[in-house]
Amino acid sequence: MLEYEGTAGELTRLLGLVHPPLAITFASGLQEDVPYFDDPFPSPAPGDRTGRVAAGCVFWIKAAERTFATAPEDHGNCSVGSLTHGLMTLEEAAEQADVAALVESKWVSPEVLPDIPTVKARPHSIIYGPLSETPVDPDVVFLRLSAKQLMVLHDAWPSLRVEGKPQCHIIAIAKEQGEIAASVGCMLSRARTGMSASEMTCAIPATSVAALVERLRSVREADDRVAGYAAADAKRFG
Repeated sequence: MLEYEGTAGELTRLLGLVHPPLAITFASGLQEDVPYFDDPFPSPAPGDRTGRVAAGCVFWIKAAERTFATAPEDHGNCSVGSLTHGLMTLEEAAEQADVAALVESKWVSPEVLPDIPTVKARPHSIIYGPLSETPVDPDVVFLRLSAKQLMVLHDAWPSLRVEGKPQCHIIAIAKEQGEIAASVGCMLSRARTGMSASEMTCAIPATSVAALVERLRSVREADDRVAGYAAADAKRFG
């Protein structure tokens, strides 16, 4: 397994991150050395829909503090997230009451559901935690970003994809398509996670992180030079 503490530190330094980079791993078997997330299940919604958190994106918030594994049923309260993470088929998701509510609200139309990127193989578990302490090689590195931080990242990686709703599908893009993808977020996720109005997110294939860090170093050096020039030039204006 690679050492990720230094990589996490470099991403944090170069981008000026407030929240730690996260590691997300889709595991095909039991992870005996990783504790499972064990918050209690709430009472189910109509149709017996429930999960340990309101939606899988809430695990991004929890994972800033510790590493844990999740079972498929832990994600079950959000059918959209279960679909994007390979935990539910399109046919199963389309029959769920929460998806029906989203369609009825006109937040999404049934026609777009087949085009949402998804993880192909159903995982046995999904492991979340700070990148700096990941016990396994991750599939995806996940960042919470400001507009300025996304600016720097885009300068370093011009082919970066910028996506909209649902926010969680950038995880599938990074894992299955091998592309770095940012999201402007979605109201469903913002309401459930409590992320600030100024935050965006980004999913990076773990195999691309080393190259990204090298590019970020060059971009950061150039930005620092330009910022110094602009500050000196601005003194003429009082």
